[in-house]
Amino acid sequence: MIELQSASVVVDSPQGPITLLEPTSLSLTEHRIGIIGPNGSGKSTLARLLNGLVLPAAGQVLINGLDTGHEGREVRRRVGFVFTHPDAQLVMPTPLEDVTLSLRRSVTDKRERRERAREVLAGIGLADRAEVSVHALSGGQKQLLALAGVLATDPEIVVADEPTTLLDLRNARLVADRLFGLRQRLVLVTHDLDLARRCDRVLVVDDARVVFDGASDAAVDHYIALAEATP
Repeated sequence: MIELQSASVVVDSPQGPITLLEPTSLSLTEHRIGIIGPNGSGKSTLARLLNGLVLPAAGQVLINGLDTGHEGREVRRRVGFVFTHPDAQLVMPTPLEDVTLSLRRSVTDKRERRERAREVLAGIGLADRAEVSVHALSGGQKQLLALAGVLATDPEIVVADEPTTLLDLRNARLVADRLFGLRQRLVLVTHDLDLARRCDRVLVVDDARVVFDGASDAAVDHYIALAEATP
């Protein structure tokens, strides 16, 4: 279970404290959870709370009972995070080396690590790209590789922050289908309302608050009405 208990995020600025997320309490148990909202609303901040990339200024975030503030390393082992820009995650010259790096803590034998990395790449459709330069990959292939690096650690939850935003239609569909086909629980931050409708539950975030929480169609309709009402 994902639990937020009056969790808020506040950062300092030259003008004084800025609230990125007002105190928020949630219990998230569904398999596919979407987060939508306008730019700068706080949805990415909410997503980053879930694996300790951002820590609450007050309140708690618990992942299956683990506190992100005190047990962050174990939380990050259980919660994988896929960024909007895959280049933020890809650090090695080839896909094989990149996924092998992700396995360095869980698989001690070097040969076994490379074999396991090939299996992970095959499972996500990149077997034939294992030893090409990362720079030769398309945008969709890079995003799939970033996802492969996360999946290699066998997390319980995958949080994906706008993973299709920079992709063309074909690659966006490819990445989305891979995400929705995962056995892991998925938390998806997205501007793609069609993807949001595929989720079991959707949070609408606006002005640093969760302003709607419910079934996907109702949440998307609420967000559209909110956008239309904004001057």
